Amino acid sequence: MPASIFCRPVSNILRTLRVALIAPVVTVLMLGGCATPPPADADADEISEWKANNDPLEPMNRAMFAVNQAVDKAVIKPVAQGYQTVVPVFGRQRVHDFITNLRSPVILANDLMQGEPDLAAQTFSRFFMNTGFGIAGLFDVATEGGIPFHDQDFGLTLARWGVGEGPYLVLPLLGPSNPRDATGIVAEWVSDPFNIYMDNTGREWLVWTRAGVAGLDKRQGLLDSLDDVERNSVDYYAALRTLYRQQRAQKLNNAKAKGQARTAKL
Repeated sequence: MPASIFCRPVSNILRTLRVALIAPVVTVLMLGGCATPPPADADADEISEWKANNDPLEPMNRAMFAVNQAVDKAVIKPVAQGYQTVVPVFGRQRVHDFITNLRSPVILANDLMQGEPDLAAQTFSRFFMNTGFGIAGLFDVATEGGIPFHDQDFGLTLARWGVGEGPYLVLPLLGPSNPRDATGIVAEWVSDPFNIYMDNTGREWLVWTRAGVAGLDKRQGLLDSLDDVERNSVDYYAALRTLYRQQRAQKLNNAKAKGQARTAKL
């Protein structure tokens, strides 16, 4: 099979990666003038809170958040509710397992880039077992066999490399993020083996279909929890900002703890 089917010309790949990786950072720098720090006469508590929130682009972020909420309530949430109603738990679990298995090569790459050979071995074993014995990943037989799932992404890898998160960002449709995690999302999108193969075999629609199904799977899984947060929050935007940053910090701390435990054994 021609090698061109599997990869683009090197120059095109580098050009795409270069643009994709710097776009979020450039956007933040360009919008830096929109930041609204506390007034000069603000008290110490107000300044401290502003720094803790790490949200200098809050007006822009709130505007994007409002757009995302409108789209979610008009389209995404009703579709997710319909999906949850029509498709039984067994079927939704098969979709979730299949989508999760497709991410294995990306997770494996991040395990290796973070210097975690044990986790990389687990990821490879899971992919081999679930793809071969789980009917192309429709069934998570690896977990049943004692190999638990762990998630990794390039945003966490950048954090392990010492890259700071930067200011809080709300991305179109994707929601809470920051420049580091946004860069990770784009980098994984353009480097994912499934995306590359489909893009170079004239089946780009499968890339977008996968993204849509993954988004639907994620949204239906958050229906109850997000409703609870919105119902019990005085400021839904601020609540989600806090939850996102806490969850990312917890994932990073867990990854660092595993790395330290592995180092201690050597």
